[in-house]
Parts: sequence; C-alpha cells; structure tokens
Amino acid sequence: MKATAIPITAIKDPVLFLALGFGTGLARFAPGTFGTLAAVPIYWSMQSLSVFYYSLITLVLFIVGIYLCHSAALKLGVHDHPGIVWDEIVGYLITMFLAPAGITWIIVGFALFRLFDIWKPWPIAWLDAKVHGGMGIMIDDVLAGIYAAVVLQLTVLLLPFLGL
Repeated sequence: MKATAIPITAIKDPVLFLALGFGTGLARFAPGTFGTLAAVPIYWSMQSLSVFYYSLITLVLFIVGIYLCHSAALKLGVHDHPGIVWDEIVGYLITMFLAPAGITWIIVGFALFRLFDIWKPWPIAWLDAKVHGGMGIMIDDVLAGIYAAVVLQLTVLLLPFLGL
C-alpha cells in the first residue's frame, strides 16, 4: 500500500504521537530528517548521563520502538510509513553514544546519521528489505546509527593527527 499523508489528528493517539516523533513525522517533506531533529533535544538531555544509563535508556527506547513502530504501521496500513520516525530518534541516539560534547559534534552526528540512513550501505538495505514488523522498521536505523557512530568516533580520533 502506498504511503499517504497522515492527518494531524493522528497525534491524538499516544502510539502514533510517539511513533511519529512527537508529530515531526507529519512533515510533508523529509520526515526522517525532522524526526532526527526531534532526537537532538533528547540527546541533549541525555549527554551527561553515565555510559550505563545512556545505554540503558537507548536500549529501552529501542525495545519500546519495536512495539511503537509495529503498532503504528498497522494503524497506518503501511509498513515503514515515512512518517514513522521513532527509529530515527533511536538511530541518532546510537550515533551519539560516547560523542564529544558540543554543538559541532551534534551537527556532525546528525549529518552522518542522515547520510547512512538515506544511503543504506550493505547490509542496511538488505535488512530493510528482509526484516519485517517493528524490528524491521527499527533495525536499519540502528545499523545506520552504528555506522555513523563508528565514523564519528574515528573522526574524533583522527582530528589530532590532522592538526585540527
């Protein structure tokens, strides 16, 4: 089934409100980008947490996301509707795991996550096509977040060697 515009009234449903990234998934263009933007203040509030608590919250959001994304897909009648952006929120939080503090790194992480989420290098595209349900919606963004986190951490490590 083709993805159609979601009426604004959909956010009255708590599951859709969360799955649609607090309404950011209703954006008429680039809902994934707007959904990732919704993750920035969440990250901002979590960045000073210990590794344990940051990881625990991200894991809980991932597990909850499997349910939210699956339920939202059923309610919307479209598997992985572009408006479902909870997966982008979790993917960005994964990207920013152990990231250095500062707006520069928030922007770099944002750009890297969007790059990998859109590009979908192997096996992201394969998983996106083969895994269904809530896990299928979540897993490609989790892997995009891991790829982006690796590139971000390598960038942090290499910058001193480049004299930057």
